[in-house]
Amino acid sequence: MNCTVKSLYLCVRDMERAIRFYEAFLEQPVTEKDELYSVFDIHGFRLGLFAYEKAGEKHIFGSNCLPSLEVDSLDILKNKLSGLKIVFPLKQIGQNWVSEFEDSEGNHIELTAPYRKE
Repeated sequence: MNCTVKSLYLCVRDMERAIRFYEAFLEQPVTEKDELYSVFDIHGFRLGLFAYEKAGEKHIFGSNCLPSLEVDSLDILKNKLSGLKIVFPLKQIGQNWVSEFEDSEGNHIELTAPYRKE
């Protein structure tokens, strides 16, 4: 079997608020904007925002599915975390710097950067 993961989506309560958050965080505009399902294209990977309540679905928020985004350096990682609610403090784990923050909708997102000896 050849399995490829090309996308994931996050449940959101307020699509406009979530789009504003991710446009600022990712430093790019939303690729497909819709009141039910909006998408950011991140180098070919589709990060979706799903307005589950508009679809009539129930959802329990938690940290059982943790999207992990990588940036190029520790300095960029620290800058991106500035002002965000941190749910896992910055720590070196193996060959990466790792932290976890909460987005505007209560989702937990991991942010990593490669560890480099200075």
